[in-house]
Amino acid sequence: MRTHAENFWEDQKSAEAQMKKIREIKVWVEGYNEVHSAIGELELAFDFYKEGVADENEVDAAYAKALQLVEDLEMRNMLRREEDKFGAVIKVVAGAGGTEAQDWADMLFRMYQRWCERQNYKCEITNFQEGDEAGIKTVTMQVDGDMAYGYLKSENGVHRLVRVSPFNAQGKRMTSFTSVFVVPLVDDTIEIEVNPANLSWDTFRSSGAGGQNVNKVETGVRLHYKFKNPVTGEMDEIVIENTESRSQFGNKDNAMRLLKSQLYELELEKRRAETAKVEAGKKKIEWGSQIRSYVFDDRRVKDHRTNYQTSNVGAVMDGDIDAFIKAYLMEFGGE
Repeated sequence: MRTHAENFWEDQKSAEAQMKKIREIKVWVEGYNEVHSAIGELELAFDFYKEGVADENEVDAAYAKALQLVEDLEMRNMLRREEDKFGAVIKVVAGAGGTEAQDWADMLFRMYQRWCERQNYKCEITNFQEGDEAGIKTVTMQVDGDMAYGYLKSENGVHRLVRVSPFNAQGKRMTSFTSVFVVPLVDDTIEIEVNPANLSWDTFRSSGAGGQNVNKVETGVRLHYKFKNPVTGEMDEIVIENTESRSQFGNKDNAMRLLKSQLYELELEKRRAETAKVEAGKKKIEWGSQIRSYVFDDRRVKDHRTNYQTSNVGAVMDGDIDAFIKAYLMEFGGE
């Protein structure tokens, strides 16, 4: 094998890229073996049932297990784009509406944290701005894990909440909106060109989550990058704030990684626009479109792109959004 060659690790970057490919192939091989084994167990259980040495419940259990493994593998097959395999950057931004909207942003923030815990993904907060009275104005999270972006790209858009607001003295039903932006978290295997002449930095005292010294020294950084947007062809600016680290240098390094992630997403968007063939009658999936409604009083969460809905609002807000992700990928993942 190439990995056993004496000079394999001399070029560490190339070696790491090769090892990553091997891990990806290994996942598919293991997935196939699991499905093959489960189908064999199902056939055996059915044979035993016909012979009268197994009951119907055992056959049903074997069938459910095989079906779940096949569907999981099928959904993973929908994650075939180059960027799907990366981690993700999630930015949650409260819409207009003051405290109610900021509380809704905080609830979505918690929902994604719980989802990451369910997936055993590492989740780090890189920027956090508290709300005026409650909730948050914005938060940015880095999610490290296999296929994190492939799954979380389904969350891109505007999320709508309808409920009787605890912040309204009249007990009126209110509607709030929060935007969720998701981009791939690039690693060192992706070459992204950044022009240093177009970069500028501000520093500030961090607030919110952080170390004990965050309010004493200017550890927070704000990156400004002016560039020609490859999608629109016009001059544009990306502004990134990072307050995760106790050191200014650490925050600068991570801000650069987040910048490269956004530039990578724009380049992917340009490629998709150039190759996309728009078919008549297909639903549009646009950045910033309203994608999902959470109606607490009616106990209903509905995705407007796939029409999938559930009445278990509590489970959804605790991070159980896999069914929404699956419905999205199975309908749009192969495009």
